[in-house]
Amino acid sequence: MMQVLFFLSALVLFFVIIVLRALTFKAHPQEIVNIEEITVNADEAVQHLAKMIRCKTVTSPDENPTDNHEFEKFRSLLKELYPAVYKTCDVQFIGSTGILYTLKGRNSSSPVVLMSHYDVVPAEEAAWDKPAFEGIVKDGVVWGRGTLDTKSTLCGIMEAAESLIMQGFVPENDLYIAFSGDEETSGESAPVIVEELCKRGIVPAMVLDEGGAVVKNVFPGVSKPCALVGTAEKGMLTVELSVTSKGGHASAPPPNTPVGILANAVATIEKNPFKAKLILPVAAMFNTLGRHSSFAYKLIFANLWCFKRLLSALCKKQGGELNAMLRTTCAFTMMEGSSAANVIPPVAKMTANLRLIGGDTIDSAIAYLKSLANDERIEFKPLYGTNPSADSTASGKGWDTLKNAIMQTWDDALVSPYLMFAATDSRHYCRISDHVYRFSAMALNREEFGTIHGHNERIPCDTLVKVVQFYIRLIREL
Repeated sequence: MMQVLFFLSALVLFFVIIVLRALTFKAHPQEIVNIEEITVNADEAVQHLAKMIRCKTVTSPDENPTDNHEFEKFRSLLKELYPAVYKTCDVQFIGSTGILYTLKGRNSSSPVVLMSHYDVVPAEEAAWDKPAFEGIVKDGVVWGRGTLDTKSTLCGIMEAAESLIMQGFVPENDLYIAFSGDEETSGESAPVIVEELCKRGIVPAMVLDEGGAVVKNVFPGVSKPCALVGTAEKGMLTVELSVTSKGGHASAPPPNTPVGILANAVATIEKNPFKAKLILPVAAMFNTLGRHSSFAYKLIFANLWCFKRLLSALCKKQGGELNAMLRTTCAFTMMEGSSAANVIPPVAKMTANLRLIGGDTIDSAIAYLKSLANDERIEFKPLYGTNPSADSTASGKGWDTLKNAIMQTWDDALVSPYLMFAATDSRHYCRISDHVYRFSAMALNREEFGTIHGHNERIPCDTLVKVVQFYIRLIREL
């Protein structure tokens, strides 16, 4: 009887604790910001972006951008569109496609780097409703490859800089504007620019690149728009699994074919995901947005000390973005076998794409896959890989300035740290700065977000105006 009473008392105490923690897991008081109206020449900004889209700056593994006239055309266009920037800034062309602008400030103690890239992925134009590279403006929307990823932010930076310079503005600190034309193929331009800054002894107080956006319905129980700022990004790894055999006719197969061996390994790997980890950017996101969620979700996010396993299990079952925040993911994307139905392939291959969470590495991830497959007949060959980036602190002057500019532009948004799944050029800047942030300054719905690297990529003109306003506010406070 005493044991039952003890158990019931402990159970009641447990529920009291988790409920009290959820009740006290309240949102921090919303900061009040002074919102000054920013006037933008919307028509001019829209036409400038449309002209940028007409430069077919496509990069792919099969194309060499240094031989492409469209890249030179784009760089010449920038000089034509932004004469004040080119007159005032030191402009340096670095590597095959890199451009580095230096706008001297009143001092050099806390320099800032604003980044973007002007290369775009290929477009399957036959599937588009409007041509991908004609920069069509219709019904308040700019159509074309690169309107979201990410000539829009490049345009916003340059429009803001041009406008402020023409007004006689001098930044408090040195401002560096860095563009690359080979981000989509993980090219050399960004690393070479970082090397140049390193040679100059530049230690940026803040670096801002593309990344999260202002989005709705992305966090459980939160209805407000969320401005997600990437404070870290996952690593990326492409691994080829292959099995070699003697081949032969399919009429007399061996007990295990190369395809069968790989299929068994793939099934085992998919049934045994990587272990969940609550890394700093994700914990910060849960702590920020979880306070604005419904009470049912607050019970979880306020008590991760006991519900972490439950959250991990739910995420593992459902997959998707929340699952990707908690663990290294592995997706099998390509298969290769025989060219004939009645021939056993001498070599069978499968390709996996992994996104590595902080704490995992290229070597540890491959070791885990090998341990699951547990088959010496399978060769694991890394084709390409980058380890996860360092974490940046969501605090300090740079973060506060960025947050303030976001809140002035989207005053109803909740600003939160975020873990980026995709790779960006900004990962190279972690070498010289502890304050590297990833935020694409635009509000996107799910349909718009889905056009990035997809069909019918486009941006509403009003969204582009907000991009420019954001960068004007940010640059003025740097």
